[in-house]
Order: sequence, then structure tokens, then C-alpha cells
Amino acid sequence: MKKEVLYKIDGLYRDDFRVTGYKFGSGEKSVCIMGSMRGNEYQQIYACSQLIQKLKKLEEKGRITKNKEILVIPCGNPYSVNIKKRFWIIDNTDINRMYPGYSLGETTQRIAGGIFENIKDYAYGIQFASFYMPGDFVPQIRVMKTGSENIELAKKFGLPYVVLHNPRPFDTATLNYNWQIWETDAFSIYTTSTSAIDRKSAKQAVDAVLNFLSVQGILDYKGYAGYISRVVESKDLVNVRTSCAGFFERLVNAGERVEKGQLLARVVDPYTSEIRQEIVSPADGTVAFAYNEIPAYQNTAVYKLIEENDIL
Repeated sequence: MKKEVLYKIDGLYRDDFRVTGYKFGSGEKSVCIMGSMRGNEYQQIYACSQLIQKLKKLEEKGRITKNKEILVIPCGNPYSVNIKKRFWIIDNTDINRMYPGYSLGETTQRIAGGIFENIKDYAYGIQFASFYMPGDFVPQIRVMKTGSENIELAKKFGLPYVVLHNPRPFDTATLNYNWQIWETDAFSIYTTSTSAIDRKSAKQAVDAVLNFLSVQGILDYKGYAGYISRVVESKDLVNVRTSCAGFFERLVNAGERVEKGQLLARVVDPYTSEIRQEIVSPADGTVAFAYNEIPAYQNTAVYKLIEENDIL
């Protein structure tokens, strides 16, 4: 294992800003795994740390294929992690909306550019990602539909679902999208949590990455068998929304099977505890996303369901 500073900005009043990578093997740039780019993505950092431990042991045993290099970057935004702020500490911009970056631009553009310059030539790119809304996910692989997506490769991770996503305008500045444009096969892994460590889903994600690397001939590894992945379109996920604001009482979690008419959650009056809304499932299916914060506003998408008839 080689520890390397991939990008640095000199600090005026605090320690320098550093993006650190851990390299395993040598030779052909085979796969890059990217962790946190937002300050509250603790689960993503944790998953990378567990992957680094596994790869370190596998390398010591000679299990990395000759002429193959693996790069793991646990965190691309340590400043924001240090002060528990989701976005960039100065102007609240999102590094994962700045790719492919610009070396003469704003700070987050320069950071994105510095990271991307180091990772754009890898054959495979894997990002431990988080959603823009607070909540929990059923473990899944997400793939941007750029015209270069490879669904069959995505299935080789062995996670329960492969979700195909039609990029919106702001998605074109994400790492996943730009990796694909630069001819890297790119995948985003969503585990159950973001700002809390969920060891079970982190282990599942690490096992999925190792399984993929084994199938692709990058590792000599036999472990996690995984699922036969089911492919769904993100546009076909059923949004279940609140009709009023209040405190959100969740009764059903991500990954659970639900039936049409089943009670999923309640919205209650914060002052009187009177029930303002009982949220019921509009369809039979599986909970792909479940909102996990206490306050909920009117028209908040608190659940996303995979209907049983929407499996491809």
C-alpha cells in the first residue's frame, strides 16, 4: 500500500487542504474508488476505510493481479468533514457539482479539477455516494444514462438493485457523469446511511466492490456471492409525499416490502401531537428510500417505492 497526497492547497490559517489516496498494486490504472466529497458523508469514509483494510491484506497475500493498480480516496473534502458542514466551508458550494473542474476557477472547481486529473484515466470508477435528500436507501448501484452506461457490468457488483438514472442538467457536473464522458465505466454505490455509520450496509458495499474486482480479474478473491441484481429506472420510482408539514414518524424502513394501503408513517402536529396525516403506500413494492429526519415540510418525498411490476 502506498499513501499519496493527490492534491493540496496551502492553508493560510490552518493545516493544508489535502486529498489523500491509497494505492494498491501497480501498472495499469484499473479502478478508482472515491469516498466522501461532502462533509457529512461519514458512512462513505467508513466504507472506504474498511475497503482499504481488506485491500491491504489482499496485497500482502499477493492477491492483486499483476500490472493492475487500485486507488482508494476516502475523502475529497476533509475541511468540511472537520467542521461538520455538508458543503464547502466558505461559500457552501458542492464539490460534486463542479466536475470536471477548472484549475483557474473558484476553490471547489480547482479541487474537483485536481481530483479529476488524478482519476480520469482509470478503467472503472466507483463512488460511494449520498442523496441530496436526508434518508436511508436500500443498497443499490446507480448508473447515469449517458449513452455509455454498462448495465451488465453494474449487475456484477451483486447488490439488490441497479437503478438507471436519466441525468438532469445539474447531474452533468457530477463525478459519475464526467467519468463516463471520459470513457470510464462509472458506478455510484448507495449504502443505507450517510451521516451515521451503518456497519452492515458498509460491509455489503465493500463486499460488492471486492466481488466486482474479482469478476473483472483485478483481484484473486472469493467471498461475497451477492444478489441477482434487478434493474429499475429512477423515473419509475413511486414518490410518496406529505400533504402537510409537521413531525415525521416513520413506521417502515428502507428495504422493507410493503402492500398497497399499508400505513408507512404519520405526520403529527409538533405542539399538540395530533395526527395531521397518515401516509399509506399507493402500491405493492419495496421501499427504495425512506426519509429519516424529524421535521417534514409539505410535499416532501418521504418514501420512494419500487413497484413490483417495474422490475426490468
